[in-house]
Amino acid sequence: MSAAIQLAARVKGREEHRNLLFSVAYRLLGSAADAEDAVQDAWIKWSAADRSQVADPKAYLKRIVSNLALERLRSTRHKRETYVRPWFPEPILTSGDTADVVADAESVSMAMLVVLETLSPLERVVFVLKEVFDFSHAEIAEVVERSEAAVRQAVHRAREHVRTRRPRFAADRSRQREATERFFAAATGGDVNALMELLSPDVTLWTDGGGKVRQALRPVVGAATVAAWFAAIGTVTYQGIEPADMKAELVEINGGPGIVFSGPGRVIATVTFDFDADGSITAIHNVANPDKLQAVADGTAYDMGTQ
Repeated sequence: MSAAIQLAARVKGREEHRNLLFSVAYRLLGSAADAEDAVQDAWIKWSAADRSQVADPKAYLKRIVSNLALERLRSTRHKRETYVRPWFPEPILTSGDTADVVADAESVSMAMLVVLETLSPLERVVFVLKEVFDFSHAEIAEVVERSEAAVRQAVHRAREHVRTRRPRFAADRSRQREATERFFAAATGGDVNALMELLSPDVTLWTDGGGKVRQALRPVVGAATVAAWFAAIGTVTYQGIEPADMKAELVEINGGPGIVFSGPGRVIATVTFDFDADGSITAIHNVANPDKLQAVADGTAYDMGTQ
């Protein structure tokens, strides 16, 4: 094999590993910026490691980045708990491949990541590694430096916590896409009645402005109120942007259909949805904190596969 071919193979392998490591770190941290930092730190540790003792580089790297993410979760927990609103993950654009695998898409959805924020750092790490990446209890024990028995207990607690707060519905991707497209048309057209048809009666709109952007102070509840909130988007100035200068685009966000709102030179908000088994919208997450929109503004679509 020529030197050029060997180099190309190493670059390809590193990129594949990098995608996987980001996929792990983002699910654990809910922040693209923090996940990128964790991946970079993992490569630094990998470069300094005695690779002759590493039988499975991919598994070794996943353990490193998971441990780094756990440390970061613990160090940022107070900041998230004292956030001015419920802490929402940083939304990211995702590639179509993620949406093709229902389990992968669900595990990176905004709704799931919000639930994961309610776990302790230890519970979050053991849940993601076990339920999403199929680590053995022994492998997780090595990452979190706990006994296998302690890991089993933590996995059980986390699983029950998630199951209570995140009911699983039949995932019909085409129905979700259709509902999002109809919502997009109704919201940009100011059609309250059409919005009402798409919303569950007890739908909840959650907003995250981070104290930097004016948003609803409390969750907005009820189909009529939420429909009126979105129907007004095209009629009022928002963050200094006139309605005529505001653009809306259908994109894939966190493994599912979503909407990006933007003005001249900047992204101003993302909107993602949660659906029931019939395709009605049960929850809407609106992220407008500019600190959390950089990944979307950069335009990078991440491959969030788990293999």
